[in-house]
Amino acid sequence: MAATTMKASFPLLMVLGIAFLASVCVSSRSDQDNPFIFESKRFQTLFENENGHIRLLQKFDQRSKIFENLQNYRLLEYKSKPHTIFLPQQTDADFILVVLSGKAILTVLKPNDRDSFNLERGDTIKLPAGTIVYLVNRDDEDELRVLDLAIPVNRPGQIQSFLLSGNQNQQSILSGFSKNILEASFNTDYEEIEKILLEEHEKETHHRRGLRDKRQQSQEKNVIVKVSKKQIEELSKNAKSSSKKSVSSRSEPFNLRSSDPIYSNKYGKFFEITPKKNPQLQDLDIFVNYVEIKEGSLLLPHYNSRAIVIVTVNEGKGDFELVGQRNENQQGLREEDDEEEEQREEETKKQVQSYKAKLTPGDVFVIPAGHPVAVRASSNLNLLGFGINAENNQRNFLAGEEDNVISQIQKPVKDLTFPGSAQEVDRLLEN
Repeated sequence: MAATTMKASFPLLMVLGIAFLASVCVSSRSDQDNPFIFESKRFQTLFENENGHIRLLQKFDQRSKIFENLQNYRLLEYKSKPHTIFLPQQTDADFILVVLSGKAILTVLKPNDRDSFNLERGDTIKLPAGTIVYLVNRDDEDELRVLDLAIPVNRPGQIQSFLLSGNQNQQSILSGFSKNILEASFNTDYEEIEKILLEEHEKETHHRRGLRDKRQQSQEKNVIVKVSKKQIEELSKNAKSSSKKSVSSRSEPFNLRSSDPIYSNKYGKFFEITPKKNPQLQDLDIFVNYVEIKEGSLLLPHYNSRAIVIVTVNEGKGDFELVGQRNENQQGLREEDDEEEEQREEETKKQVQSYKAKLTPGDVFVIPAGHPVAVRASSNLNLLGFGINAENNQRNFLAGEEDNVISQIQKPVKDLTFPGSAQEVDRLLEN
């Protein structure tokens, strides 16, 4: 997310700030036609039982071809009830995991070791592709909500998880090996391996099919299962706390709110961790930010020079306005001939358009590089953002006192650029 948190007289700030952006706008788009908003209903449920769920947001480039560079980025949401565990699995994707709410124990397995961490709201960690992890909701009352930004390493946009314990939809990864390989690997008879690690062979009798069906129904619940307090105490042993950690570690979690906010006043706070501040984010070239906006306050109009920012509404409600080109509401990807024709149209028609949407918890919106955006909070609003192409990104504001690029324009050029005089523009900016 890219913004600041400022509020004077909110209606005045909104009118003046947006005036610079929308002076050439001739139309606006509602939520339905807005390709930059992904309502929470656009998450697909991958797994759900009485203990929690796993959901995956639709591909970004399915909404608009402007998101072609996001085709290898996906958002996953995990949610679980108190005293439950997401059982061990590994995935062919790099993850940036962020705790949105609740308390967790995250265990990361290594070939000859393991690390366990007590995580709380705002805690963040990179999990390299292929890492086996399991996640416990250690809280007695509150649900655990976790958001993952996934970057697959095999096929763009395609995530494949491999489970150690099979379920109705997917077998254990061990069951894919032949009997001879398993017997040689574990130096044990296959029947013993099957009994301990694998689901039973499918039998043709009605009786055995009935047992298999019951087993599958039971195994479907084995992705998210209940754990006892005693088990949680055992899993908590030697777990490290990350909430007070610095952001310099290459393997341990860091908290988005552990450092000073880059923008702060009584109307909100803006925290951001960049690749320069944290080595975990360097090879992925991603920044992560966490924004709190008080009710009635405004994140002033601004844009990012290089970063494409994926923003999730964690809590609260509000509105956002984004300025783009008229044709950016086109859905999906076109064939090459259509693209060439549309490119010719773009060269002759450059119509600025305002895209607006209501924001509610669970919604996601995307801010492409160079696209000005402003956000208003109708209640206390909490946002989590992932910035793709973070290196050398510059955040430029179009209103406010700090980082305002318009104020840097020389007076003769202001006279030539705006309808008002340079003195009038300066006076307006000082407001």
